[in-house]
Amino acid sequence: MHLQDLADALGAELTHAPTDARGVEVTGVSHQAGWVVPGDAYVAVRGARFDGHGFIDEAVRRGAVAVVGEGMPEGATAPLPYLRVPAARAALADAAAAVLGAPSEQLTVLGVTGTDGKTTTSCLALHLLRESGRPTGLLSTIGYELVDGVLLQPPSHFTTPEAPQVQQILRDILTSGATHSVVESSSHALAMDRVRGVDYDVAVWTNLTGEHLDFHGSMEQYFADKAKLVRRARHSVLNVDDTPWVDQLRPLATEGGRGCTTYSAEGGEAEWRATDVQEGPAEITFTVHTPEGSAAARLPMIGRFNVANALAAMAGVAATGVPLADLVAALATFGGVAGRMEMVERREGEPRVIVDFAHTPPSLEKALDTVRVTTEGELWVVLGSAGGPRDPSKRAPLGRVATGHADHVVLTEEDHRTTPLQEILHEMERGAREAGRSNFVSIGDRTEAIRYAVRRAGAQDTVVLAGKGPEETMERGTELVPWEEIEEARRALAARRGGDV
Repeated sequence: MHLQDLADALGAELTHAPTDARGVEVTGVSHQAGWVVPGDAYVAVRGARFDGHGFIDEAVRRGAVAVVGEGMPEGATAPLPYLRVPAARAALADAAAAVLGAPSEQLTVLGVTGTDGKTTTSCLALHLLRESGRPTGLLSTIGYELVDGVLLQPPSHFTTPEAPQVQQILRDILTSGATHSVVESSSHALAMDRVRGVDYDVAVWTNLTGEHLDFHGSMEQYFADKAKLVRRARHSVLNVDDTPWVDQLRPLATEGGRGCTTYSAEGGEAEWRATDVQEGPAEITFTVHTPEGSAAARLPMIGRFNVANALAAMAGVAATGVPLADLVAALATFGGVAGRMEMVERREGEPRVIVDFAHTPPSLEKALDTVRVTTEGELWVVLGSAGGPRDPSKRAPLGRVATGHADHVVLTEEDHRTTPLQEILHEMERGAREAGRSNFVSIGDRTEAIRYAVRRAGAQDTVVLAGKGPEETMERGTELVPWEEIEEARRALAARRGGDV
């Protein structure tokens, strides 16, 4: 795209540009000077600690052809054509979409947001679409998939895909032959305009509970950031059980005559409902009631809360035109999500071990209560709490919930980062003690904590490893070390039987 075309797309004032520069070809966008490649427009974002304008010289050395920003610092001059915009982060997203040809406008895009359940709901929606004959891609917190279904990861230096990477992945999904895409949309991505350039057809809302308040500052702001997805989509799917937030979402979802569908797994008044829910050791069955009719449904997962995730995914996919019969048939073949109620293979005489991503008090409570239903013996849980400035207020509640809903609790590490581990353990212990409970032990090393629980659990017991789920690293201080929870569980079972570890 030519520089003048980019300026027009952004509504930007083009300065410091000779006449012949307006026809310069812009082939990419980056807001990190170190990521710039020849042909990129460099977006100078002013952050809390650094001003991107200070890195323009590096961007020039790497081949940038233009700078986008909110204005050069006083007294400074731009060494390249400068596109002045009202908001640099918004321009980063808009420029990335424009340069890559707005790939999401050529896809049917289903976005999913919520505190809990969004990854499972996203993977369910992906499966339902594919099994219904719609070539579909995925952009999620666990990675991304083209239509071939192979899970890929962004380059390692992109800890979280920014707007240019989001648009490039969507372009790759489109090029792979997809007609649809599921985009898991986190509150951070929505707040920081990483998914601003995504053209959402359907928004699916799971729920909202206290999380990431260190970033958002308050529940009200957390809600406002997540609600951006509902504001942007042509059709929204809302959880009527998510009070009081659903009452605030309804008017946002229906502004301008846009469509809205509701669902409930808890007996609420909604267009999509579940009744006759039966939980088994490896599946859930229920009757789904919809505007199209009712049908018997089978979901090969454990966890009653997954009924809500299934309803959310089914209602969202139905909004794209997939009939109920296809949805029910596809639901019965879902293979699950790594790190979400994932059962570790075991031998006779060994405890059942389950890896789950639950890391907030509400999600942990749901996970433990779910597993309790199909546990014949006692229930164990191994869990930690994240460090740094991230939600210290949830540490004591995690200890309280764990000791109240499990028979045995092993408190341990979980990405303590630069926060002293003992400080985190002490807070979780405090929550347990203030609830009058002593059914816990603290073991700082997570490997040893897992082996402790697995070694002591009985053959009829269940051990839940909570918090890490499918994550591939552990953050210890400033060190990032490889981590695979499912492999740690397998090694713990091997150690219990005296095998190789």
